[in-house]
Amino acid sequence: MEVKTAGFKEVSTTETLKVSGAEAVIKSLLAEGVEVMYGYPGGAIMPVYDEIYKYRDLIEHVLTRHEQGAAHAAQGYARVTGKVGVAIATSGPGATNLITGIADAHIDSTPMVCITGQVGSHLLGSDAFQEIDIVGLSTPITKWNYQVTKASEIPEVLARAFYIARSGRPGPVLIDITKDAQFESLDFSYKKCSGIRSYTPFPEVNLLQVERAAQAINNAKKPMIVFGQGVILGSAEKLLKEVVEKTGIPAAWTILGLSALETDHPLNVGMVGMHGNYAPNILTNECDVLIAIGMRFDDRVTGDLNTYAKQATIIHFEIDPAEVNKNVHAHIPVLGDVKQTLKLLLEFLQPKNHDQWHNKFRELYSTEYEKIIKNDLSASEGKIKMAEVLDEINTVSKGDAIIVSDVGQHQMVACRYAKFNSSRSNVTSGGLGTMGFALPAAIGAKMGSPNREVVAIIGDGGFQMTLQELATIYQMNVPVKIVVLNNNFLGMVRQWQQMFFEKRYASTEMVNPDFTGIAKAYHLATRKISERSNLQEAVQEMLASEKPFFLEVEVEKEECVFPMITTGASVSDIRLE
Repeated sequence: MEVKTAGFKEVSTTETLKVSGAEAVIKSLLAEGVEVMYGYPGGAIMPVYDEIYKYRDLIEHVLTRHEQGAAHAAQGYARVTGKVGVAIATSGPGATNLITGIADAHIDSTPMVCITGQVGSHLLGSDAFQEIDIVGLSTPITKWNYQVTKASEIPEVLARAFYIARSGRPGPVLIDITKDAQFESLDFSYKKCSGIRSYTPFPEVNLLQVERAAQAINNAKKPMIVFGQGVILGSAEKLLKEVVEKTGIPAAWTILGLSALETDHPLNVGMVGMHGNYAPNILTNECDVLIAIGMRFDDRVTGDLNTYAKQATIIHFEIDPAEVNKNVHAHIPVLGDVKQTLKLLLEFLQPKNHDQWHNKFRELYSTEYEKIIKNDLSASEGKIKMAEVLDEINTVSKGDAIIVSDVGQHQMVACRYAKFNSSRSNVTSGGLGTMGFALPAAIGAKMGSPNREVVAIIGDGGFQMTLQELATIYQMNVPVKIVVLNNNFLGMVRQWQQMFFEKRYASTEMVNPDFTGIAKAYHLATRKISERSNLQEAVQEMLASEKPFFLEVEVEKEECVFPMITTGASVSDIRLE
């Protein structure tokens, strides 16, 4: 696999050239430093694709097999690189097929620019062939969108698009370009956007609030940190570690915060939330100061808001004012870029040792280990457990792999058991919970980080939603490693049916095809195992391969993922069985 580069970095060009609107799109992307985009051609975007062909030595286009795959691949690329992912599609169904990926990027704060073709401007509103109001459809799930009807608008609009997508709290932007604007000529010059009136991506930091936060932390007897993806998006991982180590505060994470602090760090106490670790969930309702850093108090983290951390002083470090006091009242909100606010906070923090408090986390971890973890990782009878597969991947990869997980039981297992030594290593669909995310996202992740091992962990249900992207993997020779954990069920829904619907497995049991046969049809190296004795060798073979590899593992059919907090329950009511 080779990703072509533009040969120059992100620069503005003041030269004036006479070009078509379609060529202006490509020149604008090059000026923004875009090296790769993901998409699917069609009639209304064909002029842009003609320019992609002409510029193919400067910018790589990856033909996915579905526009949703293009959006997820762009997400995967953005998540591991921190750059803006780019997806492109035609009008009508091409544009609507991007919607799920755009919504996923919006709720998970992933920087992405989507470009769609549109019917000619004289046809707008006439219900022309493949016309759809994609601006109206995407308005609730984008940071900004805009319809271009004049070629002269393209450079400025795309400059704004990239600035908005990457600045502040990142997110997706959609630019819809009519076909006549693509053909129309303009005098092209490009200037990167550095600011927009009325758009304030970085709130001004209130130093008094930082000092108040530090004072509360310094006086705390049982403090606890919960960090989210905001730490990663703000490139503040080093500062987070300094805060944790200076204060000695136990630190837990949301699923999107995973990998911001190495999983084996002695003060990393695990995951909070519905299937999180026992100790941080229980002790959320015992800590006296809760320091939330770059997280938004999602319902899967908080459980019952009426009982969530009511005894604690809540300190909320957040870049988006809309998230402060939205779900949980913050006694001390600290608005601003987390890289700036944590740096200021460190100056006021006193070195502390909270060993006695941390011992409570250790004691509760021991309970969880005896009741759940030991059996998950060291089972000797029955079918292979999902956690065993993750544990073997950890062993062989030594914690250096990027894990891209789909949605379901295997996702929770992956987040609970994957080991990470460095940031931007966990790629998953958090807020939207999009089945089918992992396979195309793994393509983007591998192209964004070609020197790292990328392993996609997928259930048999989610795999069948986007399995056509195996063709993209083969055509582009993207050496991702694909692990399908096959239990012949929609596992997470089945677990709920078992626990709350008296095992009435309505439409969750799956009669699956020959997955390895499908993978072989796409010319991938494959292996299928069902015995625990073959697991180590199979994972070693997969990770030793320099080419794409598909591994199917038959796992326990009716395994449940614990711990578990049922919907609406308190985090203190976490179930171990």
